[in-house]
Amino acid sequence: MRAVQIARLDGPDSVQVVEVPEPRGDEPDAADQVLIEVHAAGVAFPDALLTRGLYQYKPELPFTPGAEIAGVVRSAPTGSGISTGDRVAGLTMLSGGMAEVVALPPDRVFPLPDAVSFEAGAGLLFNDLTVHCALRTRGHLAPGQTVLVHGAAGGIGTSTLRLAPAFGAGRTIAVVSTEEKIAVARAAGADEVVLADGFKDAVKELTGGRGVDIVVDPVGGDRFTDSLRSLAPGGRLLVIGFTGGDIPTVKVNRLLLNNVDVVGVGWGAWTFAHPGYVREQWAELEPLLASGAVSAPQPDIYPLERAAEAIAALENRTAKGKVVIAMR
Repeated sequence: MRAVQIARLDGPDSVQVVEVPEPRGDEPDAADQVLIEVHAAGVAFPDALLTRGLYQYKPELPFTPGAEIAGVVRSAPTGSGISTGDRVAGLTMLSGGMAEVVALPPDRVFPLPDAVSFEAGAGLLFNDLTVHCALRTRGHLAPGQTVLVHGAAGGIGTSTLRLAPAFGAGRTIAVVSTEEKIAVARAAGADEVVLADGFKDAVKELTGGRGVDIVVDPVGGDRFTDSLRSLAPGGRLLVIGFTGGDIPTVKVNRLLLNNVDVVGVGWGAWTFAHPGYVREQWAELEPLLASGAVSAPQPDIYPLERAAEAIAALENRTAKGKVVIAMR
């Protein structure tokens, strides 16, 4: 089968598409696994970090990146509740997803609604489950509150704009880095869009000086302090990642003076510490997707042959929305 492979830690340019053996359902260590014919694989910022050996997880070379997939079940263990031919989305959690066939444990395989394409399904789990964790579990979003999201034209950003209203947000404000990304944020459902340069003053004006209740921040970097200043009393800044490169520090007197919180959102770590949590998340998300109450993402799709470009788009921050690789 074909698979994306990283054999050198030279960045996205070193990514290759190679032939590797398929996992087989009749192998002893695969008897309890679900074999899935992958139609699409999601690309996330950790994939770009992995190409340079900069992620905390450091697999042995060579390896196949990719944490999320969508496809059709080839075989499944008896009693798993999964059947041959089912349309599914699945999580590898760390790597291995960018291959034409993958084997996953049943607890990381989820039914994909008929209304959701394979390409959209491959772009759902990583971002939507992270945002669900951020807004519902860690951020305690209350009905009618205002949510601001940085990197709003990226995967986490567009996911936040899609999901926040369904979780009760009364208003969403998108922060984007360039004029050309405004349309992406609006298409994802943003009520207002502002540029990163000068966003604090824009938010102050939009909120009549009150500020926002929640800031979703997958970017970090030098905008962090202004994000704290943009919070309303009792507001929460949700730290999801650092695509901006720099990891900011907090002067805790700001938290004291304004009664605001900085909250870490490590979805992966949370899932490992709370068995069954991902299933609970999907039980809440899947009906919203199936009914159309939450729209499926509209990913930027790359053919398998351009996998290196797809991963590079996350590193150089040119990605618009979720990036997905079509595997078939």
